[in-house]
Amino acid sequence: MTTRRGIRAPWPILIPALVAIAFLLTPLVALLAAAPWGQLADQLTNPLVRKALWLSLSTATVATLITIILGVPLAWLLAQGSWRGRRVLRALVVLPLVLPPVVGGVALLLAFGRRGLLGGPLYDWLGVSIPFTPVAVVMAETFVALPFLVLTVEGALNSREHRYEDIAASLGASRWSVARRVTLPLVAPAIAAGAVLAWARAIGEFGATITFAGNFPGRTQTLPLAVYQALETDRDAAIVMSLVLVVASLSVLVSMRSRWQV
Repeated sequence: MTTRRGIRAPWPILIPALVAIAFLLTPLVALLAAAPWGQLADQLTNPLVRKALWLSLSTATVATLITIILGVPLAWLLAQGSWRGRRVLRALVVLPLVLPPVVGGVALLLAFGRRGLLGGPLYDWLGVSIPFTPVAVVMAETFVALPFLVLTVEGALNSREHRYEDIAASLGASRWSVARRVTLPLVAPAIAAGAVLAWARAIGEFGATITFAGNFPGRTQTLPLAVYQALETDRDAAIVMSLVLVVASLSVLVSMRSRWQV
């Protein structure tokens, strides 16, 4: 038995391919070369780095939990056959993927600011102010991360094997029992994958966060915002925090490797 390997790519494409590899890897190599390895421990215990790292980890985790709670039902709704407005709704859900993050931050500010569409009544009636607080950080991260989980889970729901659900229903299981005991376990790997992608997007968020939550050290300054500020005052700290973000992103890719293989 022989294995088909297909037609090999023509050799002229090797040159642009190598250029692309060099273009992508050179910045990473430069980052590693400039890293203050001898001061790595000191930099990681720097209060600025530690606070920004803790805020990033905690808010990204909370945002990811919210995306699961809200995103799985939304993905289920989008996967339910064809109904009027479905395509429009999907387009609106996907919009944060292509929208400049700073525009998302402005939209959040207009919606939940002290004079915003919903934030105005909250502030006037209850005295609740959301912008420039840790809650605003979580909301900004949720806004940009939610589409990743929704699209991942929707794809799994659309491609799942329906016969197991049909068998369970024919045996008398209620719709809720089928969903809980059959459908959710079938798409659980997709939910996990979507959550990992959402977490990675949340921890790297910059534009919407700085617009809606501000950049206040110890309060709303996440790791990406701290990198931006540290570039002006502490280059070594900026490099160390950049390395932390690279490691986090690389860890996500490694955990998702089975889904990229063909």
